[in-house]
Formats: sequence, structure tokens, C-alpha cells
Amino acid sequence: MLTIDVEKANDVAVVHCVGRLVRGAEVSTLRNAVISEKNTRIVVLDLSQLEFIDGGGLNVLVSLHHWTRNHGIQLKLVNPSRFVHEMLTRTRLNRVFEISSLHDALRVLGGECHHPKFPAGFLSQPQVLAAK
Repeated sequence: MLTIDVEKANDVAVVHCVGRLVRGAEVSTLRNAVISEKNTRIVVLDLSQLEFIDGGGLNVLVSLHHWTRNHGIQLKLVNPSRFVHEMLTRTRLNRVFEISSLHDALRVLGGECHHPKFPAGFLSQPQVLAAK
């Protein structure tokens, strides 16, 4: 199962992924969450709580990379779990994506981080989506 929590601040959306990103409903859930943010400038995918990713999950990341680029949106991957980082490295997708820590990404975006995970006042309208 994959749970998605989307947090928005101005023209930045942080998409927190929790669980497993695998072929099927999970892939569709992530795709829909990112595509629904078509009016943002930057989409940050927080992968710190993503336990597992398969070929379908890697494929949706590549697909979203192309979609965001074609729509003038920056896609950033942050805090990939050890397993996800290993999969991105083995498939050499770490050379395709911009990967950093969430703290570094938010600092670059101009947020001042007072909480280990979120900047002060960053939460505006969180949404939770889940694939079953």
C-alpha cells in the first residue's frame, strides 16, 4: 500500500510517499497526485518513508520526470530510503534526477527549516491519498 500526503506552499508542492511504490494502484496514485499539481513551479517527492520500489515505481518516476519537464515544473527527489537510493543508483537514475535531503531542498527553495522535516508554517492544505 502507498499513502501520499501532499503539502502546498505558494508554488511548491511536497509529496510525501509512505509505503510501497509498485506496479498497479500505487503507481496511479502517485501519478495522479503529481499531475494534479500542474499549477506549481516545483514538485518535491519525499521518499524517506518509501520502503520498496519496483520497476513500475521506477517507471512512474521517469514518466513524471518527463511530464514535469514538459510542463515547466521542476521535480526534485528528496531523502530516498536506503533501498530506494540503492535502486536509483543501480539503475543509474540517480544521474537523471536531482536528489537531495528535504532540509537542503527547502533551504534552497527559501524555506527556513525549524522542524527536522518541515519548515515553520509550511503546512497550508495537506491532502492525504491512499492506494489500496
